[in-house]
Amino acid sequence: MADTITYRVPGMTCNHCKAAVTEELSGVSGVESVAVDLDTKLVEVSGETLDDSALRAAIVQAGYEAA
Repeated sequence: MADTITYRVPGMTCNHCKAAVTEELSGVSGVESVAVDLDTKLVEVSGETLDDSALRAAIVQAGYEAA
């Protein structure tokens, strides 16, 4: 069964932001899908054995902070 973790990423404002966050998160081991909603500033990550610290690090690497 896949895990799902949702992060609030308030700094995202445009499609470039969405693409940067999606690209970084997609490179994390275990991630199967990433859904970004710019209106709510929420990022939903689904996959097997997700590592919260690795996902947060990927968001920071993309230039944003995960709340």
